[in-house]
Amino acid sequence: MPSPSKSKPNVLIVMTDQQRADLTRATGFGLDTMPGMDALGRAGTIFSAGYTPSPLCVPARVSMLTGRFPSAHRVRQNSTGPHAYFDRDLLDVLREQGYGLGFAGKPHIHRPLEDFDAARGPYWHEGGPTGSEQDEAFDAWLAELDHGVGAEPTPFPLEQQLPYRITSGAIEVIDELTEADGDRPFFCWVSFPEPHNPYQVPSPYYEMFDENEVPDRVAGPEARDAKGPMFRWLGDLFETKRPGFDEQWRRYRASYYGMLRLIDDQVARLLAHLGDRAENTVILFVADHGDFVGEYGMQRKGAGMPEVLMRVPFQITGPGVQPGQVLDEPVSLVDVLPTVCELVGAPIPDGVQGRSLVPLLQGEAAPAGEFDSIYAELGYGGVPYRDDEHPELHFSYDGASIDELNTVTMSGGTRMVRAGRYKMTLDVDGHVELYDLSTDPVELDNLAEQPELAGVRAELTLLLSRWMIRVADDLPRGVYVPKTAPHNWRWAPAARPSTKETS
Repeated sequence: MPSPSKSKPNVLIVMTDQQRADLTRATGFGLDTMPGMDALGRAGTIFSAGYTPSPLCVPARVSMLTGRFPSAHRVRQNSTGPHAYFDRDLLDVLREQGYGLGFAGKPHIHRPLEDFDAARGPYWHEGGPTGSEQDEAFDAWLAELDHGVGAEPTPFPLEQQLPYRITSGAIEVIDELTEADGDRPFFCWVSFPEPHNPYQVPSPYYEMFDENEVPDRVAGPEARDAKGPMFRWLGDLFETKRPGFDEQWRRYRASYYGMLRLIDDQVARLLAHLGDRAENTVILFVADHGDFVGEYGMQRKGAGMPEVLMRVPFQITGPGVQPGQVLDEPVSLVDVLPTVCELVGAPIPDGVQGRSLVPLLQGEAAPAGEFDSIYAELGYGGVPYRDDEHPELHFSYDGASIDELNTVTMSGGTRMVRAGRYKMTLDVDGHVELYDLSTDPVELDNLAEQPELAGVRAELTLLLSRWMIRVADDLPRGVYVPKTAPHNWRWAPAARPSTKETS
Protein backbone atom coordinates (compact mmCIF):
# COMPACT_ATOMS: atom_id res chain seq x y z
CA MET A 1 0.00 0.00 0.00
CA PRO A 2 1.38 3.44 -0.88
CA SER A 3 2.11 5.71 2.05
CA PRO A 4 -0.55 8.37 2.64
CA SER A 5 0.20 11.72 1.08
CA LYS A 6 -1.04 15.22 1.84
CA SER A 7 -1.11 15.83 -1.88
CA LYS A 8 -4.01 13.44 -2.36
CA PRO A 9 -7.43 15.05 -1.90
CA ASN A 10 -10.05 13.69 0.43
CA VAL A 11 -13.10 12.31 -1.39
CA LEU A 12 -16.68 12.84 -0.17
CA ILE A 13 -19.64 11.40 -2.06
CA VAL A 14 -23.09 12.64 -1.03
CA MET A 15 -25.83 10.48 -2.55
CA THR A 16 -29.58 10.84 -2.27
CA ASP A 17 -32.08 8.11 -3.07
CA GLN A 18 -34.76 8.68 -5.68
CA GLN A 19 -34.04 12.36 -6.42
CA ARG A 20 -35.09 13.81 -9.76
CA ALA A 21 -32.63 16.19 -11.39
CA ASP A 22 -35.12 18.91 -12.30
CA LEU A 23 -36.45 20.11 -8.96
CA THR A 24 -33.87 22.66 -7.79
CA ARG A 25 -33.58 26.34 -8.63
CA ALA A 26 -30.25 25.71 -10.35
CA THR A 27 -32.09 23.55 -12.89
CA GLY A 28 -34.70 26.22 -13.55
CA PHE A 29 -37.31 25.00 -11.07
CA GLY A 30 -39.43 27.74 -9.54
CA LEU A 31 -38.96 26.73 -5.88
CA ASP A 32 -35.70 27.02 -3.96
CA THR A 33 -35.44 23.46 -2.67
CA MET A 34 -31.65 23.03 -2.27
CA PRO A 35 -29.90 26.42 -2.04
CA GLY A 36 -26.83 24.94 -0.37
CA MET A 37 -26.22 22.28 -2.98
CA ASP A 38 -26.88 24.80 -5.75
CA ALA A 39 -24.22 27.07 -4.26
CA LEU A 40 -21.82 24.16 -3.88
CA GLY A 41 -22.39 23.28 -7.52
CA ARG A 42 -21.60 26.84 -8.61
CA ALA A 43 -18.29 26.53 -6.74
CA GLY A 44 -17.45 23.58 -8.98
CA THR A 45 -18.83 21.95 -12.10
CA ILE A 46 -22.47 21.02 -12.64
CA PHE A 47 -23.38 18.41 -15.23
CA SER A 48 -26.89 19.31 -16.28
CA ALA A 49 -27.39 15.99 -18.09
CA GLY A 50 -26.41 13.46 -15.43
CA TYR A 51 -27.93 10.00 -15.92
CA THR A 52 -28.32 6.84 -13.93
CA PRO A 53 -27.20 3.63 -15.68
CA SER A 54 -30.34 1.93 -14.32
CA PRO A 55 -33.46 3.33 -12.60
CA LEU A 56 -33.17 0.95 -9.65
CA CYS A 57 -31.19 1.28 -6.41
CA VAL A 58 -28.71 -1.58 -6.24
CA PRO A 59 -27.83 -1.84 -9.95
CA ALA A 60 -27.21 1.94 -10.05
CA ARG A 61 -25.12 2.01 -6.87
CA VAL A 62 -23.02 -0.97 -7.92
CA SER A 63 -22.46 0.76 -11.26
CA MET A 64 -21.17 3.86 -9.48
CA LEU A 65 -18.73 1.89 -7.35
CA THR A 66 -17.51 -0.42 -10.14
CA GLY A 67 -17.70 1.90 -13.16
CA ARG A 68 -19.61 -0.81 -15.02
CA PHE A 69 -23.10 -1.06 -16.48
CA PRO A 70 -25.51 -3.62 -14.98
CA SER A 71 -25.16 -6.06 -17.88
CA ALA A 72 -21.43 -6.21 -17.06
CA HIS A 73 -21.45 -6.26 -13.25
CA ARG A 74 -24.49 -8.56 -13.50
CA VAL A 75 -26.55 -6.96 -10.72
CA ARG A 76 -29.85 -6.18 -12.39
CA GLN A 77 -32.19 -6.32 -9.42
CA ASN A 78 -31.99 -5.25 -5.79
CA SER A 79 -31.65 -8.79 -4.43
CA THR A 80 -28.45 -9.76 -6.28
CA GLY A 81 -25.91 -7.23 -5.02
CA PRO A 82 -23.52 -9.80 -3.48
CA HIS A 83 -23.04 -11.37 -6.92
CA ALA A 84 -21.47 -8.27 -8.50
CA TYR A 85 -18.74 -9.06 -11.02
CA PHE A 86 -15.79 -6.68 -11.35
CA ASP A 87 -12.02 -6.45 -11.02
CA ARG A 88 -11.53 -3.63 -8.49
CA ASP A 89 -14.10 -1.15 -7.28
CA LEU A 90 -13.85 2.30 -5.69
CA LEU A 91 -13.10 0.90 -2.24
CA ASP A 92 -10.28 -1.25 -3.59
CA VAL A 93 -8.77 1.64 -5.54
CA LEU A 94 -8.82 4.10 -2.67
CA ARG A 95 -7.54 1.58 -0.13
CA GLU A 96 -4.61 0.86 -2.47
CA GLN A 97 -3.94 4.61 -2.53
CA GLY A 98 -3.72 4.78 1.25
CA TYR A 99 -7.17 6.19 2.00
CA GLY A 100 -9.19 5.59 5.12
CA LEU A 101 -12.64 4.39 4.07
CA GLY A 102 -15.83 5.64 5.70
CA PHE A 103 -19.56 5.23 5.21
CA ALA A 104 -22.77 6.53 6.76
CA GLY A 105 -26.34 5.84 5.69
CA LYS A 106 -28.10 3.46 3.33
CA PRO A 107 -25.71 1.03 1.58
CA HIS A 108 -27.77 -1.20 -0.77
CA ILE A 109 -24.56 -2.29 -2.52
CA HIS A 110 -22.41 -5.35 -3.11
CA ARG A 111 -20.03 -4.78 -0.18
CA PRO A 112 -20.70 -5.32 3.54
CA LEU A 113 -20.16 -2.40 5.88
CA GLU A 114 -17.27 -4.33 7.42
CA ASP A 115 -15.27 -3.46 4.28
CA PHE A 116 -15.11 0.17 5.45
CA ASP A 117 -12.72 1.31 8.16
CA ALA A 118 -15.49 3.24 9.90
CA ALA A 119 -19.22 3.02 9.23
CA ARG A 120 -22.56 4.06 10.67
CA GLY A 121 -25.53 2.09 9.41
CA PRO A 122 -27.19 0.44 7.75
CA TYR A 123 -30.13 2.81 7.42
CA TRP A 124 -33.17 1.95 5.33
CA HIS A 125 -36.37 3.78 4.48
CA GLU A 126 -37.99 2.70 7.73
CA GLY A 127 -35.16 3.40 10.16
CA GLY A 128 -31.66 2.47 11.20
CA PRO A 129 -29.37 2.31 14.23
CA THR A 130 -31.03 4.00 17.19
CA GLY A 131 -29.47 5.92 20.03
CA SER A 132 -32.56 6.78 22.05
CA GLU A 133 -36.13 5.78 22.76
CA GLN A 134 -37.19 8.71 20.55
CA ASP A 135 -35.24 7.22 17.63
CA GLU A 136 -36.94 3.88 18.19
CA ALA A 137 -40.37 5.50 18.35
CA PHE A 138 -39.72 7.45 15.16
CA ASP A 139 -38.58 4.33 13.31
CA ALA A 140 -41.72 2.50 14.44
CA TRP A 141 -43.80 5.44 13.17
CA LEU A 142 -41.97 5.30 9.81
CA ALA A 143 -42.70 1.59 9.50
CA GLU A 144 -46.36 2.21 10.28
CA LEU A 145 -46.48 4.83 7.50
CA ASP A 146 -45.62 1.93 5.16
CA HIS A 147 -43.97 3.93 2.37
CA GLY A 148 -46.99 6.21 2.26
CA VAL A 149 -47.66 9.93 2.60
CA GLY A 150 -47.64 11.84 5.88
CA ALA A 151 -50.84 13.89 6.02
CA GLU A 152 -49.48 16.16 8.77
CA PRO A 153 -46.06 17.35 9.94
CA THR A 154 -44.06 14.42 11.27
CA PRO A 155 -44.69 14.30 15.05
CA PHE A 156 -41.00 13.97 15.93
CA PRO A 157 -38.18 16.52 16.15
CA LEU A 158 -35.62 17.05 13.41
CA GLU A 159 -33.04 15.09 15.41
CA GLN A 160 -34.98 11.85 14.82
CA GLN A 161 -35.05 12.26 11.05
CA LEU A 162 -32.78 9.82 9.19
CA PRO A 163 -30.79 12.53 7.35
CA TYR A 164 -29.96 14.16 10.69
CA ARG A 165 -28.87 10.88 12.27
CA ILE A 166 -26.88 9.90 9.19
CA THR A 167 -25.11 13.27 9.13
CA SER A 168 -24.23 12.86 12.80
CA GLY A 169 -22.82 9.45 11.92
CA ALA A 170 -20.85 10.87 9.00
CA ILE A 171 -19.31 13.48 11.28
CA GLU A 172 -18.24 10.74 13.67
CA VAL A 173 -16.86 8.64 10.79
CA ILE A 174 -14.73 11.46 9.38
CA ASP A 175 -13.42 12.35 12.82
CA GLU A 176 -12.59 8.70 13.45
CA LEU A 177 -10.74 8.40 10.15
CA THR A 178 -8.69 11.56 10.75
CA GLU A 179 -8.15 11.29 14.49
CA ALA A 180 -5.19 8.89 14.41
CA ASP A 181 -3.46 10.47 11.41
CA GLY A 182 -4.59 13.86 10.17
CA ASP A 183 -2.39 13.56 7.10
CA ARG A 184 -4.06 10.40 5.85
CA PRO A 185 -6.60 11.16 3.10
CA PHE A 186 -10.10 9.92 3.73
CA PHE A 187 -13.01 8.73 1.62
CA CYS A 188 -16.51 9.04 3.02
CA TRP A 189 -19.72 8.05 1.27
CA VAL A 190 -22.79 9.66 2.85
CA SER A 191 -25.91 7.94 1.52
CA PHE A 192 -29.30 9.37 2.43
CA PRO A 193 -32.37 7.09 2.06
CA GLU A 194 -34.45 10.15 1.14
CA PRO A 195 -36.27 11.84 -0.63
CA HIS A 196 -37.44 8.27 -1.36
CA ASN A 197 -40.85 7.64 0.20
CA PRO A 198 -42.37 7.49 2.76
CA TYR A 199 -43.03 11.12 1.92
CA GLN A 200 -42.86 12.71 5.37
CA VAL A 201 -41.13 15.70 6.88
CA PRO A 202 -41.33 17.62 10.18
CA SER A 203 -42.01 21.29 10.74
CA PRO A 204 -40.82 23.75 9.53
CA TYR A 205 -40.08 21.76 6.34
CA TYR A 206 -43.65 20.50 6.05
CA GLU A 207 -44.98 24.04 5.72
CA MET A 208 -42.00 25.40 3.78
CA PHE A 209 -43.54 24.60 0.39
CA ASP A 210 -47.30 25.17 0.36
CA GLU A 211 -49.06 22.35 -1.45
CA ASN A 212 -51.39 24.93 -3.03
CA GLU A 213 -48.35 26.56 -4.64
CA VAL A 214 -46.85 23.34 -5.98
CA PRO A 215 -46.29 23.79 -9.73
CA ASP A 216 -48.58 21.75 -11.94
CA ARG A 217 -47.29 18.41 -13.14
CA VAL A 218 -46.85 17.92 -16.86
CA ALA A 219 -48.69 14.59 -17.10
CA GLY A 220 -51.27 12.98 -14.85
CA PRO A 221 -52.75 9.46 -14.70
CA GLU A 222 -54.41 9.94 -18.08
CA ALA A 223 -50.93 9.64 -19.60
CA ARG A 224 -50.47 6.02 -18.55
CA ASP A 225 -52.22 4.72 -21.65
CA ALA A 226 -49.69 6.50 -23.85
CA LYS A 227 -46.84 4.96 -21.84
CA GLY A 228 -48.00 1.40 -22.30
CA PRO A 229 -48.94 -1.75 -20.37
CA MET A 230 -46.33 -1.64 -17.62
CA PHE A 231 -47.34 1.89 -16.61
CA ARG A 232 -50.99 0.83 -16.61
CA TRP A 233 -50.25 -2.31 -14.61
CA LEU A 234 -48.30 -0.41 -11.95
CA GLY A 235 -50.79 2.44 -11.76
CA ASP A 236 -53.75 0.08 -11.51
CA LEU A 237 -52.06 -1.93 -8.77
CA PHE A 238 -51.42 1.24 -6.76
CA GLU A 239 -55.07 2.21 -7.17
CA THR A 240 -56.19 -1.25 -6.07
CA LYS A 241 -54.00 -1.23 -2.99
CA ARG A 242 -54.41 2.44 -2.11
CA PRO A 243 -57.59 3.81 -3.70
CA GLY A 244 -57.33 7.52 -4.47
CA PHE A 245 -53.58 7.66 -3.84
CA ASP A 246 -53.09 10.10 -6.71
CA GLU A 247 -55.35 12.65 -5.04
CA GLN A 248 -52.47 13.30 -2.64
CA TRP A 249 -49.99 14.28 -5.32
CA ARG A 250 -49.72 17.95 -4.32
CA ARG A 251 -49.20 17.01 -0.68
CA TYR A 252 -46.47 14.48 -1.29
CA ARG A 253 -44.78 16.76 -3.81
CA ALA A 254 -44.70 19.53 -1.22
CA SER A 255 -43.24 17.09 1.32
CA TYR A 256 -40.72 15.88 -1.27
CA TYR A 257 -39.50 19.46 -1.69
CA GLY A 258 -39.31 19.81 2.09
CA MET A 259 -37.28 16.59 2.28
CA LEU A 260 -34.83 18.07 -0.24
CA ARG A 261 -34.41 21.19 1.89
CA LEU A 262 -33.91 19.09 5.02
CA ILE A 263 -31.16 17.10 3.27
CA ASP A 264 -29.66 20.36 2.01
CA ASP A 265 -29.44 21.70 5.55
CA GLN A 266 -27.80 18.51 6.79
CA VAL A 267 -25.16 18.57 4.05
CA ALA A 268 -24.44 22.18 5.07
CA ARG A 269 -24.02 20.94 8.65
CA LEU A 270 -21.57 18.28 7.48
CA LEU A 271 -19.53 20.73 5.39
CA ALA A 272 -19.41 23.18 8.30
CA HIS A 273 -17.91 20.42 10.43
CA LEU A 274 -15.30 19.71 7.76
CA GLY A 275 -14.12 23.30 8.07
CA ASP A 276 -10.70 23.83 6.50
CA ARG A 277 -10.58 20.16 5.47
CA ALA A 278 -13.17 20.94 2.81
CA GLU A 279 -10.55 22.89 0.83
CA ASN A 280 -8.74 19.65 0.08
CA THR A 281 -11.85 17.54 -0.45
CA VAL A 282 -13.40 16.54 -3.75
CA ILE A 283 -17.17 16.59 -3.15
CA LEU A 284 -19.50 14.72 -5.48
CA PHE A 285 -23.26 15.14 -5.21
CA VAL A 286 -25.34 12.54 -7.06
CA ALA A 287 -28.49 10.42 -6.75
CA ASP A 288 -28.99 6.78 -7.65
CA HIS A 289 -32.12 7.42 -9.79
CA GLY A 290 -35.17 9.65 -9.99
CA ASP A 291 -38.80 9.53 -8.86
CA PHE A 292 -42.10 10.01 -10.68
CA VAL A 293 -43.28 12.34 -7.86
CA GLY A 294 -46.74 12.44 -9.41
CA GLU A 295 -45.92 12.41 -13.13
CA TYR A 296 -48.18 9.95 -14.96
CA GLY A 297 -50.11 9.71 -11.67
CA MET A 298 -47.26 7.57 -10.29
CA GLN A 299 -44.99 7.47 -7.25
CA ARG A 300 -41.51 6.08 -6.83
CA LYS A 301 -40.19 4.18 -9.89
CA GLY A 302 -40.70 0.76 -11.46
CA ALA A 303 -41.92 1.24 -15.02
CA GLY A 304 -40.02 2.43 -18.07
CA MET A 305 -37.11 4.83 -18.58
CA PRO A 306 -38.65 8.32 -18.63
CA GLU A 307 -36.38 11.30 -17.93
CA VAL A 308 -37.89 11.79 -14.46
CA LEU A 309 -36.38 8.43 -13.48
CA MET A 310 -33.21 8.52 -15.57
CA ARG A 311 -31.83 12.01 -14.96
CA VAL A 312 -30.14 12.65 -11.63
CA PRO A 313 -28.27 15.53 -9.96
CA PHE A 314 -24.55 15.33 -10.78
CA GLN A 315 -22.00 17.90 -9.62
CA ILE A 316 -18.36 17.88 -8.51
CA THR A 317 -16.53 20.51 -6.46
CA GLY A 318 -13.03 20.68 -5.02
CA PRO A 319 -9.33 20.70 -5.92
CA GLY A 320 -8.73 20.14 -9.61
CA VAL A 321 -12.27 21.22 -10.52
CA GLN A 322 -12.88 24.49 -12.37
CA PRO A 323 -15.59 26.53 -10.64
CA GLY A 324 -18.57 28.09 -12.33
CA GLN A 325 -19.02 25.51 -15.08
CA VAL A 326 -22.41 24.18 -16.16
CA LEU A 327 -21.80 21.50 -18.78
CA ASP A 328 -24.48 19.90 -20.92
CA GLU A 329 -22.44 16.86 -21.99
CA PRO A 330 -24.39 13.76 -20.89
CA VAL A 331 -22.60 11.81 -18.16
CA SER A 332 -23.43 8.76 -16.05
CA LEU A 333 -22.85 7.33 -12.58
CA VAL A 334 -20.49 4.83 -14.23
CA ASP A 335 -18.17 7.80 -14.83
CA VAL A 336 -17.65 8.38 -11.08
CA LEU A 337 -15.03 5.65 -10.51
CA PRO A 338 -12.68 6.55 -13.40
CA THR A 339 -13.03 10.24 -12.53
CA VAL A 340 -12.02 9.64 -8.92
CA CYS A 341 -9.19 7.41 -10.11
CA GLU A 342 -7.71 10.22 -12.18
CA LEU A 343 -8.24 12.83 -9.46
CA VAL A 344 -6.29 10.76 -6.91
CA GLY A 345 -3.63 9.52 -9.35
CA ALA A 346 -4.73 5.89 -9.55
CA PRO A 347 -4.95 3.76 -12.70
CA ILE A 348 -8.42 2.92 -13.96
CA PRO A 349 -9.16 -0.75 -13.13
CA ASP A 350 -9.70 -3.42 -15.76
CA GLY A 351 -13.25 -3.75 -17.02
CA VAL A 352 -14.30 -0.18 -16.21
CA GLN A 353 -16.74 1.13 -18.80
CA GLY A 354 -17.13 4.70 -17.56
CA ARG A 355 -15.09 7.69 -18.66
CA SER A 356 -12.94 9.99 -16.57
CA LEU A 357 -14.45 13.47 -16.52
CA VAL A 358 -11.28 15.13 -15.25
CA PRO A 359 -10.38 16.99 -18.47
CA LEU A 360 -13.91 18.43 -18.56
CA LEU A 361 -13.66 19.35 -14.87
CA GLN A 362 -10.48 21.25 -15.69
CA GLY A 363 -12.13 23.24 -18.45
CA GLU A 364 -11.05 21.30 -21.51
CA ALA A 365 -13.47 20.92 -24.39
CA ALA A 366 -15.26 17.60 -24.72
CA PRO A 367 -13.98 15.60 -27.69
CA ALA A 368 -16.29 15.23 -30.64
CA GLY A 369 -18.27 11.98 -30.44
CA GLU A 370 -17.28 10.96 -26.93
CA PHE A 371 -19.86 13.03 -25.05
CA ASP A 372 -22.56 13.39 -27.69
CA SER A 373 -24.75 10.63 -26.26
CA ILE A 374 -25.52 8.55 -23.19
CA TYR A 375 -26.69 4.97 -22.65
CA ALA A 376 -28.61 3.15 -19.92
CA GLU A 377 -30.20 -0.22 -19.17
CA LEU A 378 -33.36 -1.60 -17.59
CA GLY A 379 -34.58 -5.09 -16.83
CA TYR A 380 -33.89 -8.31 -14.96
CA GLY A 381 -33.68 -10.49 -18.08
CA GLY A 382 -36.05 -13.09 -19.45
CA VAL A 383 -39.18 -11.90 -21.20
CA PRO A 384 -41.75 -9.28 -20.18
CA TYR A 385 -44.83 -10.26 -18.22
CA ARG A 386 -48.17 -9.41 -19.79
CA ASP A 387 -50.10 -6.69 -18.01
CA ASP A 388 -52.82 -9.21 -17.03
CA GLU A 389 -50.34 -11.47 -15.20
CA HIS A 390 -49.87 -11.42 -11.44
CA PRO A 391 -46.82 -13.53 -10.58
CA GLU A 392 -45.81 -14.12 -6.99
CA LEU A 393 -44.25 -11.14 -5.22
CA HIS A 394 -42.33 -11.14 -1.97
CA PHE A 395 -45.41 -9.64 -0.34
CA SER A 396 -49.15 -10.00 -0.85
CA TYR A 397 -51.17 -8.38 -3.62
CA ASP A 398 -53.80 -7.80 -0.92
CA GLY A 399 -53.60 -4.94 1.53
CA ALA A 400 -51.97 -1.52 1.25
CA SER A 401 -48.30 -2.58 1.36
CA ILE A 402 -46.43 -1.56 -1.79
CA ASP A 403 -42.71 -1.95 -1.00
CA GLU A 404 -41.11 -2.79 -4.40
CA LEU A 405 -43.32 -3.72 -7.35
CA ASN A 406 -40.61 -4.14 -9.96
CA THR A 407 -40.98 -7.91 -10.32
CA VAL A 408 -43.52 -7.54 -13.12
CA THR A 409 -42.56 -4.22 -14.65
CA MET A 410 -38.83 -4.98 -14.97
CA SER A 411 -38.89 -8.53 -16.31
CA GLY A 412 -37.37 -8.56 -19.78
CA GLY A 413 -34.91 -5.92 -20.92
CA THR A 414 -34.78 -2.43 -22.42
CA ARG A 415 -31.85 -0.33 -23.62
CA MET A 416 -31.82 3.44 -23.98
CA VAL A 417 -29.74 5.97 -25.88
CA ARG A 418 -30.06 9.73 -25.84
CA ALA A 419 -28.32 12.05 -28.27
CA GLY A 420 -29.20 15.75 -28.31
CA ARG A 421 -32.94 16.34 -28.41
CA TYR A 422 -33.81 12.74 -29.27
CA LYS A 423 -34.12 9.69 -27.08
CA MET A 424 -34.75 6.12 -28.19
CA THR A 425 -35.45 2.90 -26.33
CA LEU A 426 -35.50 -0.66 -27.67
CA ASP A 427 -36.89 -3.59 -25.69
CA VAL A 428 -36.44 -7.34 -25.94
CA ASP A 429 -39.64 -7.66 -27.99
CA GLY A 430 -38.33 -5.24 -30.61
CA HIS A 431 -40.60 -2.39 -29.52
CA VAL A 432 -39.03 0.98 -30.32
CA GLU A 433 -39.87 4.30 -28.69
CA LEU A 434 -38.50 7.55 -30.09
CA TYR A 435 -39.11 10.93 -28.46
CA ASP A 436 -38.20 14.52 -29.18
CA LEU A 437 -37.46 15.76 -25.66
CA SER A 438 -37.40 19.38 -26.75
CA THR A 439 -41.13 19.31 -27.52
CA ASP A 440 -42.26 16.27 -25.52
CA PRO A 441 -40.37 16.20 -22.19
CA VAL A 442 -42.61 13.54 -20.61
CA GLU A 443 -42.35 11.25 -23.65
CA LEU A 444 -45.97 10.73 -24.62
CA ASP A 445 -45.74 11.03 -28.41
CA ASN A 446 -43.83 8.06 -29.82
CA LEU A 447 -42.30 9.16 -33.13
CA ALA A 448 -40.69 5.84 -34.01
CA GLU A 449 -42.92 5.24 -37.03
CA GLN A 450 -42.86 8.77 -38.40
CA PRO A 451 -41.42 8.62 -41.95
CA GLU A 452 -39.79 12.02 -41.66
CA LEU A 453 -37.74 10.76 -38.69
CA ALA A 454 -36.56 7.55 -40.32
CA GLY A 455 -33.07 8.99 -40.58
CA VAL A 456 -33.02 9.93 -36.89
CA ARG A 457 -34.20 6.44 -35.94
CA ALA A 458 -31.49 4.86 -38.11
CA GLU A 459 -28.78 7.05 -36.58
CA LEU A 460 -29.91 6.27 -33.03
CA THR A 461 -30.16 2.55 -33.82
CA LEU A 462 -26.57 2.61 -35.01
CA LEU A 463 -25.52 4.61 -31.96
CA LEU A 464 -27.31 2.24 -29.60
CA SER A 465 -25.64 -0.71 -31.32
CA ARG A 466 -22.23 0.90 -30.88
CA TRP A 467 -22.95 1.52 -27.19
CA MET A 468 -23.99 -2.09 -26.68
CA ILE A 469 -20.74 -3.26 -28.29
CA ARG A 470 -18.80 -0.77 -26.20
CA VAL A 471 -20.21 -2.02 -22.89
CA ALA A 472 -19.63 -5.69 -23.71
CA ASP A 473 -17.58 -6.97 -20.80
CA ASP A 474 -13.76 -7.01 -21.08
CA LEU A 475 -13.52 -9.33 -18.07
CA PRO A 476 -12.07 -11.73 -17.31
CA ARG A 477 -8.67 -10.66 -18.59
CA GLY A 478 -6.94 -13.21 -20.76
CA VAL A 479 -3.54 -13.60 -22.36
CA TYR A 480 -4.28 -10.84 -24.83
CA VAL A 481 -4.98 -7.46 -23.24
CA PRO A 482 -7.31 -4.99 -24.96
CA LYS A 483 -5.95 -1.61 -25.92
CA THR A 484 -7.28 1.20 -23.74
CA ALA A 485 -7.41 4.95 -24.35
CA PRO A 486 -6.54 7.87 -22.06
CA HIS A 487 -9.42 8.78 -19.72
CA ASN A 488 -11.21 5.71 -21.14
CA TRP A 489 -12.49 7.96 -23.94
CA ARG A 490 -12.90 5.19 -26.46
CA TRP A 491 -14.60 7.29 -29.13
CA ALA A 492 -12.29 10.28 -28.90
CA PRO A 493 -10.70 10.83 -32.29
CA ALA A 494 -7.19 9.45 -32.28
CA ALA A 495 -4.28 11.53 -33.57
CA ARG A 496 -3.22 10.17 -36.93
CA PRO A 497 0.27 10.39 -38.44
CA SER A 498 0.51 13.11 -41.04
CA THR A 499 0.75 11.90 -44.64
CA LYS A 500 2.27 15.17 -45.77
CA GLU A 501 5.95 15.32 -46.64
CA THR A 502 8.05 17.60 -44.48
CA SER A 503 11.05 19.53 -45.66
